[in-house]
Amino acid sequence: MAAGMFGDMVKAVVDIDRELIAIDGELHSDLEALLIDDGSKQQSLWGINLYPDMIGDDFVEFDSMINMRPSQGNRSRGVESAQTRERIIRVVARWIKR
Repeated sequence: MAAGMFGDMVKAVVDIDRELIAIDGELHSDLEALLIDDGSKQQSLWGINLYPDMIGDDFVEFDSMINMRPSQGNRSRGVESAQTRERIIRVVARWIKR
């Protein structure tokens, strides 16, 4: 997947409440819309980048424009809440076997 779109990275959006992940869209917002159409709530969706060739903490990057949510206390493209990052990692580990 990574080679087909961005070379070394795959975009993904994680629904931390439904424990789902949408992978391999051109934009995080495309994947966000896909999950919302499937019943997800926007406040539960977080954009990430996956680096298949990396190991450990470098595999997941918390960086997406859809993460900028001042109303939820997240004022950056990252995921500021450690608890939310942990939930994202659990969903990724559930669906992506390495």
